[in-house]
Amino acid sequence: MVVLETPRLILRRWREEDVAPMAAVNADPEVMRWIRDGSVRDEQQTRGGIQAWEREWESQGFGLFAVEIRSTGELAGFTGLSVPDFLPEVLPAVEVGWRLGRSHWGQGLATEAARAAVRFGFEDRGLERIVSIAQVGNDASERIMTKLGMHPVRETVNPTGGRRVRVFELSSE
Repeated sequence: MVVLETPRLILRRWREEDVAPMAAVNADPEVMRWIRDGSVRDEQQTRGGIQAWEREWESQGFGLFAVEIRSTGELAGFTGLSVPDFLPEVLPAVEVGWRLGRSHWGQGLATEAARAAVRFGFEDRGLERIVSIAQVGNDASERIMTKLGMHPVRETVNPTGGRRVRVFELSSE
């Protein structure tokens, strides 16, 4: 069982008790504003998402981590690696992504978590390249990508939501 630790966070696999707090994150319109078409998700949809993320761990050897605050045990959201099937033009690729509850924004936690996930991808899973994809206008996510050392490589349209996105990339070199 993969567990990553940073100074403030524990990145771990998902538990049943994570469903309700992750559903609260997914129910916040401000959090979901830049996700696909901006629709919020309910508890049933969140449970299905977590189950899919866990299946990806089993099939790919990587996936999305539950992000837990070390000092409190609170679930902040997720970060991790996934295959961006929604954007076939960038495949084959592995994407680093994150989603944190609004109360955890602006503290550098997404960057800290994503940095650990990127390191895991390169060092433990031998990836040569990791991408990250953000809707045009999502400046906060683009700042995180830049802090990770990523650089923009293309702008295109997400076929699942019709919104413009930017693809950033980082190589293991």
